[in-house]
Amino acid sequence: MFDRLAYRFYERRLEAGVLRGPLPQHVGVILDGNRRFARKHGLVSAAEGHRRGADKVEQLIGWCDELEIPVVTLWALSTDNFQRDPDELHSIFELIEEKIAGLAEQQGLARKRRMRAVGRRELLPASTQEAIAKLEAESAAYEPHELIVAVGYGGREEITDAVRRMLADRIARGDSLEGIAAGLEPDEIGRYLYAPDVPDPDLIIRTSGELRLSGFLLWQSAYSEYYFCDVFWPAFRRIDFLRAIRSYAQRQRRLGR
Repeated sequence: MFDRLAYRFYERRLEAGVLRGPLPQHVGVILDGNRRFARKHGLVSAAEGHRRGADKVEQLIGWCDELEIPVVTLWALSTDNFQRDPDELHSIFELIEEKIAGLAEQQGLARKRRMRAVGRRELLPASTQEAIAKLEAESAAYEPHELIVAVGYGGREEITDAVRRMLADRIARGDSLEGIAAGLEPDEIGRYLYAPDVPDPDLIIRTSGELRLSGFLLWQSAYSEYYFCDVFWPAFRRIDFLRAIRSYAQRQRRLGR
């Protein structure tokens, strides 16, 4: 009882401090540590860890809604993850489809967000692609708030796909390779990224103690602030989230200037 009261008191103090400072307008989260959480807690399989992590996503979106953070990007599945055991991947795809349905329902209860998936979705099972397309269509009018899920995503792959699309588009318009190369600027490549209309993330959070991005939003994160915490994603608490926001507010952002 005392522990719960102390937690609530600390959480309220954290929140009050966070609300006095600048808030990020776009938060990216690398949802890491599901399998290690399952092993640590003696769960029957990695799938149980993924389920606990998927349940945490809805809470995170609610926390972002409370702070009125307009854009949230979650990295749910990387291109590297496709090397995992087929049974584990099958359970992940089932969870994605299940949680997509849950997020659609949540939209009717909280702040409505336009929801999109970014990545090489052709790598996903047809049923997962269909679930994503349905949710995107249903939430298309829910601007300006956004929820972006990176699934089948890799930062290098995104940049590669952007350059490929840019070259194909320019060549189709009659431009020569020499002309394209002579006038190429970063902003032009940026227009061909998976979600070019979304502002770059102000803050990127990674759970599980890993101190790297592993390819998450490589292009967009050039001036992002990073926050790494040791807790595994399924155990991520609201105070962990508030601490990340507090850390962001305490930094002096120069943006290369």
